[in-house]
Amino acid sequence: MKIAFSPCPNDTFVFHAWAHGLIPGAPELDVMYADIDITNGLAASGQGPEVLKISYAALPWVLQEYALIPCGGALGRGCGPLVLTNGASQDPAAISGKRVAVPSERSTAYLLFRLWAAQNVPGGVGEIVVMPFHEIMPAVRDGKIDAGLVIHEARFTYQNYGLSMLTDLGSWWEADTGLPIPLGAIIARRSLDLEAIAKWARASVEYAWAHPEESRDYVMCHAQELSPEVAQAHIDLYVNKFTADLGEDGYAAITALLSRAADEGLVPQVDLALLR
Repeated sequence: MKIAFSPCPNDTFVFHAWAHGLIPGAPELDVMYADIDITNGLAASGQGPEVLKISYAALPWVLQEYALIPCGGALGRGCGPLVLTNGASQDPAAISGKRVAVPSERSTAYLLFRLWAAQNVPGGVGEIVVMPFHEIMPAVRDGKIDAGLVIHEARFTYQNYGLSMLTDLGSWWEADTGLPIPLGAIIARRSLDLEAIAKWARASVEYAWAHPEESRDYVMCHAQELSPEVAQAHIDLYVNKFTADLGEDGYAAITALLSRAADEGLVPQVDLALLR
């Protein structure tokens, strides 16, 4: 079975057991490692692998072909994207009309940013520039971009670039909705045995929690030069109870995000029945 997910520590931690043949009855995985902008595009093209990790923000374009798997993904609290600048101002007006780098235009981070900016940035932002997320902080530091939207381990490392946090979009979302932040979704082709895929994904999550030391080498091999401490902090933040099962709060968060985004014209309207 072909699968695509990112080389980030949370994904490699979650899928280590399945990728290494440690889940009884699960098919062998042929893994493609790719940044979220690439997997979003693969899913939307209809030519992607059987199973993918994508942004929740990309779901409206793929739900006819792919189903949401209720485990293996990334939702949570205190783990939202950050907007960074190379100045000390915490006034959202500082990025009015400015160039902002984002990791994908079909990412949850981007949706949260646009929803926040609509409420908080007078006149709106200027040009949106899509670039790989690992290039964003250097670009902000070097003045090539006025602000950057960052995700994942950048939460722990942005100070190393001399950058300042303009806002924590996760904190804004949680205060505004009371819900967790839906970041990364696991999807599978609707033609497959979806219950079985959910079972294997959940078993891989549970194996990772039960045997955290077994995945360490695999995680660090793909961790893009992160220190073990940062990689572990990344796992601790993004692999949580919602990874094992979305639950009602998880589905409520997804519904709120996609409904608000559709109301703003950022994504197509979603048939909510297709989420389950």
